Amino acid sequence: MAQSNKYSAEQIQVLEGLEPVRKRPGMYIGSTDLRGLHHLVKEVVDNSVDEALAGYAKNIWVVLHEDNFITVADDGRGIPVEIHPKVGVSALEVIMTTLHAGGKFGEGGYKVSTGLHGVGVSAVNALSDYLRAEVRREGKEHFQEYSKGKAKSKVAPTTTNSNLPYKTSFKWPVKNGTKITFLADKTIFSTITPELDKLERQLKQVAYLVAGIFFHLYDERTDEERHYYFQSGLATLIKHLNRNKILIHPEPILIHKVADGVDIEAAIQYNDGFNENVESFANVVPTTEGGSHLTGFRIALTRAINDYARKIEALKEKDENLTGEDIKEGLTAVISIKMDSDKIQFESQTKEKLGNAEVQPLVSQVVKDGLDMFFEENPSDGRRIMEKVLLAARARAAARAAKDAVIRKGALEGMTLPGKLADCQNRDAAESELYIVEGDSAGGSAKQGRDRKFQAILPLRGKILNTERARLDKILEFEEIKALVIALGTGIGDTVDYSKTRYHRIIIMTDADVDGEHIRTLLLTFFFRYLPEVINKGYMYIAQPPLFKVQKGKEIHYAYSDEERDGILKRLSGLSSRLSDKGQPVVSSSVTGQQTTDQQISENGQPKTDIRNVIIQRYKGLGEMNPDQLWETTMNPENRVLKQVTVEDAVAADEVFTMLMGDEVPPRKRFIQTHAKLATLDI
Repeated sequence: MAQSNKYSAEQIQVLEGLEPVRKRPGMYIGSTDLRGLHHLVKEVVDNSVDEALAGYAKNIWVVLHEDNFITVADDGRGIPVEIHPKVGVSALEVIMTTLHAGGKFGEGGYKVSTGLHGVGVSAVNALSDYLRAEVRREGKEHFQEYSKGKAKSKVAPTTTNSNLPYKTSFKWPVKNGTKITFLADKTIFSTITPELDKLERQLKQVAYLVAGIFFHLYDERTDEERHYYFQSGLATLIKHLNRNKILIHPEPILIHKVADGVDIEAAIQYNDGFNENVESFANVVPTTEGGSHLTGFRIALTRAINDYARKIEALKEKDENLTGEDIKEGLTAVISIKMDSDKIQFESQTKEKLGNAEVQPLVSQVVKDGLDMFFEENPSDGRRIMEKVLLAARARAAARAAKDAVIRKGALEGMTLPGKLADCQNRDAAESELYIVEGDSAGGSAKQGRDRKFQAILPLRGKILNTERARLDKILEFEEIKALVIALGTGIGDTVDYSKTRYHRIIIMTDADVDGEHIRTLLLTFFFRYLPEVINKGYMYIAQPPLFKVQKGKEIHYAYSDEERDGILKRLSGLSSRLSDKGQPVVSSSVTGQQTTDQQISENGQPKTDIRNVIIQRYKGLGEMNPDQLWETTMNPENRVLKQVTVEDAVAADEVFTMLMGDEVPPRKRFIQTHAKLATLDI
């Protein structure tokens, strides 16, 4: 793509002001929690990536300072600081204080840009209590400071006497570039403290997609630093996605071509698993909902494999074609396109789906040609892939019968629900809840204690099948999972329809012990692998039953953590309380300093501790609570604590499920050894 070296104030176009960003921040950055805070970093990093894509930057620095200040810097050309001819103020101020102002609008700015709508750095400014922009350009250095999107002073030359509201040891080793330091507005965000590990994953993803760029991450709070440089780009990303997995062919299939001005890259590698992991990007932006480029990729992959299967006679003339479902099994792939920023079309402000219809046939043709060439030049790898796909096709035929059995028995066909399900009276899914409960005993208490108007109960007997290691036909032979699928009403596999989900709050309720955590992990594995949209739509929750019952006379309190228990003890007894080394409550009198502990055994065999007439009972299982207690502590919407299950990083989630639940033992062993000291064992 031809580049223009001219980058000055004339290229900055002005559309509107910043007030909408502060009024409705969610429209511009998605949310105002930690994810939204990290999105601010992404928006500033995207500007530096644009300089890199244009060929002017080679390094991007991200620095986490004390007191939650964050710096993003690059060695690009530096934002223009001369007076904008139409507005009469510095181009830097225009970019920082005006929505839809930037080099990606109009001629002579960026050809490829990660930020289509131009709200990036101005939105960061609007949502920051403090922001400082520094520019090194043409041998001079200027800066400007802002608060809540408004300039505090005019653009001025930087001096060594500039007073900074933050401390830093970071030295910016460039002659030209832009450096942005900001402090998020704590009146808008629920947290303004960035997390190093999550930012690291965010930056690594960009580093994979923009090969040849150095990324430097510094955390001055802990004196940690991490650096990334991936020369091979998507090949490295594919290998990272497939680590801990057994590969069908050793090296990824790499495809790269520019067609009609669209830069198309794809990387493909099969493993011996049963799940697919496909990532798609447009102008370095993750398109989590796919779009025309992903559709073109899937069409090409299906056609290429069918053509090759016919060519080598793995499929006979009478055989049906392989389907997209067959080809998905064990597939790991990345599809990335880059195109002119003034032509790219996303279907929302958060850029989750690519809308350019003309991209689909381009991607399809490029990927099809690339795969045809790979199969021609690598017949042994091609045959191994074909064996994997044909095995999946045979399993699909077996799974189809199993799925048909589920559908025939499903509630959507007017048939009966599972006998063990105690359904709710409400038929409005948005107001209905399904509790998936561990064990018949707890299930009985939950059925008696629930509000039957909107709460349904499905007890599970024992541990369900580990769905990470099984195909769908085997999974649906497992009665507990079959009952769950029928109760949910979604269907499964290629028959899934999430609009028919019968409950919009699906709550896993297990015991607060190791077995309960294992059952919870098995259930989450099933939903993540086979009904992922239940999680993505925000329907999935985990119940938080209390760990302790604290009673003094007729006064009863429930504690959901050790800290909460200690606080209740302190209030009830007027004493300072803590746990001894053996895990038993120890109470020190604020007057005498004496310690007293008196153990008793309750009727159900659980220990109670009587401290100055205060009795503490540690709940080991849901079955220990009677129906009224279970309702009051865990099921009553006015009192309960629910944790919503979300997927912030699909790649990281895939890695964790593969490592914890997959066939490969060494990665799991390394994880246990690494995290053993962090475990809290309640044996």
